Amino acid sequence: MEFVLKHREFAHLREVKALPNALNPHKEESLALVKAMIDQVMALHEDLQWFHIGCDEVYYLGEGEESKQWLQQQDNTPEKLCLSHIKAVATCLASSYPRVTPIVWDDMLRGMSEETLAESGVPQLVQPMIWDYATDIDVKGKVQLVEKYHRCGFSKVWFASAFKGATGVNQSLTLTGHHLRNQLEWLQVASRSPAGVLEGIALTGWQRYDHFSVLCELLPVAIPSLAVCLQALKNGGYSEKVKENVEKLLGMSNLEIDTYMSTSLGTFPGSNILTLVTQVSFYLKSSVDELLERNRYVTGWFSPYHRKRKIIHPIMMHHFQPDAVSLLSKWNAVVQDLQAAMEQVFHRCAVEEWMEENVHPSLQKLQQVVDDLDEAIKAQN
Repeated sequence: MEFVLKHREFAHLREVKALPNALNPHKEESLALVKAMIDQVMALHEDLQWFHIGCDEVYYLGEGEESKQWLQQQDNTPEKLCLSHIKAVATCLASSYPRVTPIVWDDMLRGMSEETLAESGVPQLVQPMIWDYATDIDVKGKVQLVEKYHRCGFSKVWFASAFKGATGVNQSLTLTGHHLRNQLEWLQVASRSPAGVLEGIALTGWQRYDHFSVLCELLPVAIPSLAVCLQALKNGGYSEKVKENVEKLLGMSNLEIDTYMSTSLGTFPGSNILTLVTQVSFYLKSSVDELLERNRYVTGWFSPYHRKRKIIHPIMMHHFQPDAVSLLSKWNAVVQDLQAAMEQVFHRCAVEEWMEENVHPSLQKLQQVVDDLDEAIKAQN
């Protein structure tokens, strides 16, 4: 809810006054806000079968003033508060869109007793989506969870894996192998779960860890991972044949699963962005650091002390000036290409943010050295 509750006009609907991440479930206006959001999505997707109403990691539920008062009444618990809100949202969705089934994230439900869940009436209204993005899922524990939800009265459950994100908040390249292993773990859970209970699996693709964090991997960068994950799920596993099929689909000659290094370009839409992002992620910072921190002529004859005072040894200068200038022009060309490719796909603000996070810190350092060098040469002359 952060993207809504951060705004001043909605701040009065926060569960905890200072925190924009959870909604106050006691205010009628809160439900009206959620209904308006649902209506806006439904207007764009009229033929929906399922609708995900969220509800995960509501860490501060029960900590608002109204909730504290509510919890002082006999038999009221944070679990009941959570379930009553889920029920209210699901009922609201059902009354406007009777053909649509609500889905909820399951983590707020995991620790609840079967009795609490069954008595709430929630299992008749929603389908839980069990999420886990790791490569070492507790398969047995997940199967037991599926069985528990089934016993409580949930007709169907969903799984949620990830094809990008979940491996680092500022990750710029996708570790395909990690995400493939995550799907294979879920296939094991599926094969051991009771028949007829699993409705489907959602492959999540994160763009941020939350509304206020930086961008993680961009979609074009993760398309090979998405293709591998989908093909693995479709084929019930991963094999050389599946790998060849993915390579054919993406136009890649050699798909790397366990390293980032993508030697082949690919012909899929956005593959140029993957190639350029890989170049930047691997070589931009390292090449600039190599020049500025490990080149003995820069560290010895053009240190911050020299740069500030515009002192340069005219002979030593020739040992690094050509390298600095050529490195700068090389990276400016790469970044120009990347900027142009990204502008075909993303809003300008997303391009700007990615560049500021991943390109500017190193590129500006390099630019500054070249500028300082020019200044020092002018001062000499």
